Amino acid sequence: MPRNGRGVSTLSNIITLLTDFGTRDAYVGVMRGVILGIIPTVRIVDVTHDVPRFNVRYAAFLLRSSTPYFPVGTIHLAVVDPGVGSPRRALIVETERSFLVGPDNGLLSLAARVEGVKRIVEVENEKYMLPQRSRTFDGRDLFAPVSAHLARGVPLEEFGHFAERIVELPAAEPRLMDDGIVCEVLHIDGFGNIITNVDSVSLSKAGMKRGSLIRVRAGSRVFRMHFCSTYSDVGKRKLLALIGSHGLLEIAANQGNAARMLMTRSGRKLRVTTVD
Repeated sequence: MPRNGRGVSTLSNIITLLTDFGTRDAYVGVMRGVILGIIPTVRIVDVTHDVPRFNVRYAAFLLRSSTPYFPVGTIHLAVVDPGVGSPRRALIVETERSFLVGPDNGLLSLAARVEGVKRIVEVENEKYMLPQRSRTFDGRDLFAPVSAHLARGVPLEEFGHFAERIVELPAAEPRLMDDGIVCEVLHIDGFGNIITNVDSVSLSKAGMKRGSLIRVRAGSRVFRMHFCSTYSDVGKRKLLALIGSHGLLEIAANQGNAARMLMTRSGRKLRVTTVD
């Protein structure tokens, strides 16, 4: 639910892009061209275009993880849109510190939840879209021009009517057990590090601290490792657990691929317990 208030008072002149388009085709370049054709002075930052195809949950996690590191007033354009051409809404979400632009399919919800929603606008005004729209490329025809016009300073109310809610992805919460914690794999990064949904507060409640020997169960496989401060606390290709750069419990292997070793992937459950 949006809260009362004016929201972000200034724009940073930055638009970020996050998509599942890849870089083999011209889709991303064309979106950048549309933006620059409307506001040539804007700075465009590519967060990533390698989100697994149609994986909205994965993209939502990446968006949430990246937005805090950009200046206040940044416009974050995210397009992972399996429902393109369907009646799903197109949104601008103004938060306490930025603007989120994208489809209303849950993609914006994790970042919005963390940053705090001020105002939500359902984009309807065709004046701020390309004149000839394809039903299969809203990234180019709708979201890119809307983001550019927003960066030009067009007021939110010009884009459409205010809305009360956005589609929310269900929050993945760790579950405390008598002997540990059951968590979910949120993300496997390019190094094979396993990023879970467990923060340091939950770990403390589960009685785990740095230096502890822990047991991680992935399906029928069980692995032992130490809860460390950094990757180099163990030997090469040895498993470890630590609080990573996202502020979440991470299962990693020093100069190795923990996801392959545990044979796990995003969405899987892990059971983490201390070893007596």
